[in-house]
Amino acid sequence: MNLFPPDSTHSGNTPTRAKRPGKPQEIPESPAPGVASVTQLINQLSEYLTPAELKKVKEAYRFSDEMHLGQVRKSGEPYISHPIAVAEICAEWKLDAQAIMAALLHDVIEDQDVKKEELLERFGPQVANLVDGLSKLEKIEFQSLVEAQAENFRKMLLAMASDVRVILIKLADRLHNMRTLGAMVAAKRRRIASETMEVYVPIAHRLGLNNIYRELQDLAFSHLYPLRYRTLAKAVKAARGNRREVVKKILESVKHTLSMAGIQAEVYGREKTLYGIYKKMRNKHLSFSQVLDVYGFRVVVDNIPNCYVALGSLHGLYKPMPGKFKDYIAIRKINGYQSLHTTLIGPYGTPVEFQIRTQDMHRTAESGVAAHWLYKTGDQNMSDLQQRTHAWLQSLLDIQQQTGDSAEFLEHVKVDLFPDSVYVFTPKSKIIALPRGATALDFAYSIHTGIGDHTVSVKINNETQPLRTELHNGDIVEIVTDPDSRPSPTWLSYVRTGKARSAIRHHLRTVNVNESVELGQELLSQALAARNIEGELSPTTIDRLLAESSAKSMDELYADIGIGKRMPALVARHIFGLMDGESDSRSSSLTPNVCGVSGDIDPVTIYGSEGVSVQLAPCCLPIPGDQISGQLRRDQGLVVHTCDCLPAKRLRVKEPDRWIAVQWGEELNRRFDCRIRLLINNEKGILARVAAEIGESDGNITYVGMDEDDEHMMTQLRFTIQVKDRVHLAHLIRNLRRVAGVNRVERERA
Repeated sequence: MNLFPPDSTHSGNTPTRAKRPGKPQEIPESPAPGVASVTQLINQLSEYLTPAELKKVKEAYRFSDEMHLGQVRKSGEPYISHPIAVAEICAEWKLDAQAIMAALLHDVIEDQDVKKEELLERFGPQVANLVDGLSKLEKIEFQSLVEAQAENFRKMLLAMASDVRVILIKLADRLHNMRTLGAMVAAKRRRIASETMEVYVPIAHRLGLNNIYRELQDLAFSHLYPLRYRTLAKAVKAARGNRREVVKKILESVKHTLSMAGIQAEVYGREKTLYGIYKKMRNKHLSFSQVLDVYGFRVVVDNIPNCYVALGSLHGLYKPMPGKFKDYIAIRKINGYQSLHTTLIGPYGTPVEFQIRTQDMHRTAESGVAAHWLYKTGDQNMSDLQQRTHAWLQSLLDIQQQTGDSAEFLEHVKVDLFPDSVYVFTPKSKIIALPRGATALDFAYSIHTGIGDHTVSVKINNETQPLRTELHNGDIVEIVTDPDSRPSPTWLSYVRTGKARSAIRHHLRTVNVNESVELGQELLSQALAARNIEGELSPTTIDRLLAESSAKSMDELYADIGIGKRMPALVARHIFGLMDGESDSRSSSLTPNVCGVSGDIDPVTIYGSEGVSVQLAPCCLPIPGDQISGQLRRDQGLVVHTCDCLPAKRLRVKEPDRWIAVQWGEELNRRFDCRIRLLINNEKGILARVAAEIGESDGNITYVGMDEDDEHMMTQLRFTIQVKDRVHLAHLIRNLRRVAGVNRVERERA
């Protein structure tokens, strides 16, 4: 028996590093009272590891035990019980010796100040790299807890990209922490549970680790909403007895039907998770009594043809619900999951969900990418799953190369972790999986960044569609490119995937840096003028500013301001503090302008031709003559809205510090898009007359839309037209009102 040394636990709560003994400790034959045991782990490992590998694992255990000597968990247990528990979860997946050793050692760098070089010397490069990838960045000073967490996730995910075992060990670590979270204070429980639900649950799903995915979901749910969890658990327990007879009847009927069809199958019922039931109640606004399909059934057969034979037999036994059949065998999920899903009307009119799959599919469904270590059969499905996982991990590296900071990287990755997917086809019938809600532009970037950057149009099912068109299952998508085309900041408003978002932001940061620098310099100068700071900054002030802002140069700082990453008012306040200012006197009055934006800074002048660093908001399409205000948006620069724009008013309430005063320039040598709406009679030739009048009024049509109102025999026309200013627009609208058949003309607002 291999147990904890009897002297390896202390009653103190403060983690301390043990003194290293002169010779290796022996693992005693019997446990002392209150001491953690490693026996179960060793028994698990001896089923598939060689004696030489077991010896290395025991050595890692002894070292970890020595390093955590005297350290206890919040629950009062010796700390070494946690690494042992994590290693046991990894052993259930049959992970190799290096991964088990890393699981035992995963906290020694973070908690006990052990150097990576020492692990490298003792246990080899693989174990040292795994432990390093799992360790948090405690030694670096971060500006906030959010930034520190983001950087930790970035490091962990990038380590995972080079070795997927990192995330498997991390998920085992998080699972055991969640199982023992009750010892923490309530606020910390909620924070850890929220982090688990937002990041680790989607990662487990993305890697196909369904058992961990479901358990983490339920554990996080129990700590985020403890009262709802207890109430629902009580309701399910009460309903369990009432539905036992129904479940038994369905099981007997299904087994008999499959036996009559000559199919050997394992059939068993499963209860949906509490979080799954809660999510269905919340999303569909149902009470618990209205959620009828609390139970589902799995049918596991020996080969793929029998999956479809079993499906036909079940459809003969119970009537299928229309629209409730999904074939994930022909088109597997993005995480490699395969099954046939069908919902049938069972006894007493109760909907019953069935999942039909083979043994191999079942192993992959339960263990996901970890099945690679569980069953090394050389099966083609397994290798395909590994290729899919590798492709996703490689995309993490691509996003990292194009991302400005850790928070942005985590934002992009979290977008790609949403479980729902759509499956579309290239013109050559290759299947591409994208997150639900992805657009044609996301598809272009999923093929290659170069294709996305040069996209000009798209054909969906052989019909030309806008780039913002949302894709649906089965769409055939063809991308049209132009070498001279470049990404636009407006693309960020509708792309869905992290890869597309990071590539567009990378382009805007690098290619358009000169425009961003000029805008940032102007914004900062105006913010400094409001604090009576004129002229050039001293070299000392610049050096201190760059050191404290982590920018490499003033141009980089200006560019950050120009793309909305830094607030000019906050940078000016920082400079004011560096210059030892004692008062915040301003030379101009603090009267707000008509948009409610503080007027203590001279307005930024807009000409409409500044390039991508200044954007006219697509929601309200401001034109010269409109009263306007500007919003500094992250990586989009300055976005100009009309003062009466409703979305802008909501944004001003949420982020008032991001709004600045702007004004139109005097000489504007371009035309501006504007939307108008007309209500016209349904009569012959009316569209031609309207279009001709717009042309005669010196307007240019760029878009036409039409909605018919059969009840009133009227038609609503929507135009996007190009005009010079408000005076030109008023003249054009006045002329349109004189056209026969036009009942109403108005400018369309957001």
